[in-house]
Amino acid sequence: MAKRPTLTTDRLRLREFKLGDAEEVTRLAGARQVADTTLHIPHPYSLDDALDWIASQDIAWDRGDAANFAIERQEDGQLLGAIGVHLNREHEYAEMGYWIGVPYWNQGYCTEAGARALAFAFEKLKMNRVQARHFSRNPASGRVMQKLGMQPEGTLRQVVKKWDRFEDLVLYSILRNEWRAR
Repeated sequence: MAKRPTLTTDRLRLREFKLGDAEEVTRLAGARQVADTTLHIPHPYSLDDALDWIASQDIAWDRGDAANFAIERQEDGQLLGAIGVHLNREHEYAEMGYWIGVPYWNQGYCTEAGARALAFAFEKLKMNRVQARHFSRNPASGRVMQKLGMQPEGTLRQVVKKWDRFEDLVLYSILRNEWRAR
């Protein structure tokens, strides 16, 4: 597959992760509040976890399985979080996931990065649908999805287990023709 592009917005740069990001990923993703609101981030989160995860991003891109990006503030290069889409090429849909470091919550970064990731999924990756899920107890993530024009499809009751408790996931999606019409 071709080299992963760098995507830009007014304030952000979405770029591939570098091994040099590992310490900052450990600090940001390692915050209990971040791990608590995501399905796949463990806590504690070690430097080795970050290094392994960063290394896996190029493999996933090369296989055509996922396009994950570091979210970086353009003005100072500060790493803010991550956003990506995991691809189902056969059915032409993607699952979007993201996390933002606690110091950068409630500043619109996730919505801005999400809008750019949707454009990439529909325009460049030619997906027909992008979906995302959030824990029902994390309505802030749902608000991001709503701002992106995604529609709620329903709640998957106690479908996953995080830290010894079953969690409900709320499913949202947007179709390419809905995204174009926005």
